Amino acid sequence: MNKITEQLLSMISDFESNFQGAFNIREDSQCAGRQSSENIKIENKKDQPGIEIHIKPGTKGEKVYIPACVTHSDVDDLVYNDFYVGEGADVVIVAGCGVHSDGEEEARHNGIHRFFLEKGAHVLYEEKHIGVGKGTGAKRIDPVTDIALAEDASMEMDTVQLGGVDSTLRKTTATLAARAKLIVRERIMTDGDETAKTEFEVSMDGDDSAVDLISRSVAKGNSYQEFYSALNGKSRCTGHSECDAILVDHGRVNAAPALEASHVDASLIHEAAIGKIAGEQILKLRTLGLTEEQAQERIIKGFLK
Repeated sequence: MNKITEQLLSMISDFESNFQGAFNIREDSQCAGRQSSENIKIENKKDQPGIEIHIKPGTKGEKVYIPACVTHSDVDDLVYNDFYVGEGADVVIVAGCGVHSDGEEEARHNGIHRFFLEKGAHVLYEEKHIGVGKGTGAKRIDPVTDIALAEDASMEMDTVQLGGVDSTLRKTTATLAARAKLIVRERIMTDGDETAKTEFEVSMDGDDSAVDLISRSVAKGNSYQEFYSALNGKSRCTGHSECDAILVDHGRVNAAPALEASHVDASLIHEAAIGKIAGEQILKLRTLGLTEEQAQERIIKGFLK
């Protein structure tokens, strides 16, 4: 690994000299380090750039790290990663991408991740994205996530992008079998002329399946964000989608929820709120000695926590 990769890893995956357990580190479209464990096997895909991660049934309490780093301009990285999680396994997957620009050309990462969770499996998926560097070339991260949950399987997604990425298009699709559950927590902040678009499509195919999707975002400067969510209830199920956004300066946010129920016992809800920080919140913090700028940053930090 080069020094920039080490710096990016510390930002996106709490890297400290090494990872414990299974990991695969991607640097500028190449593998910069890999290790499997007794229960988690990582190997190259045979037909596409990327890896397959096989997690044995019943595996408990293990973590697998799969960060990707772009360390300079004029890199267009594309990777396909497939996760096969065995029945009854309960693991944490730490992903994330850091993009560093040092020139006029674009620096870009495209990660396409597919998850196949067997019956009763559980995954906590943590993903952080960040863009850094003084180059004038655009920093782009365009992740695609496709999830298939078998009966009684569950997945929690915690995704964070809090600065430096000029453009991002985030697409997530999921299909849920009986009693499967999907929980998504998304936090995004844009500034300057940055743009961010998020698309969620979830199909609840099995009885008693459920999804809970919450997106919180802050649009600062002249940045622009789009949020699109489509929940499709095809069975006796529950679905909840929530989009909360704060506007600062000249930021703009467009939220477009969609609900489709094709079963009489499908229960679907969407909530959305977009607006500026309330003046009384700023005033209260200023009485405690903070400047207006400090008060605003404190409120945003708490909102995105």
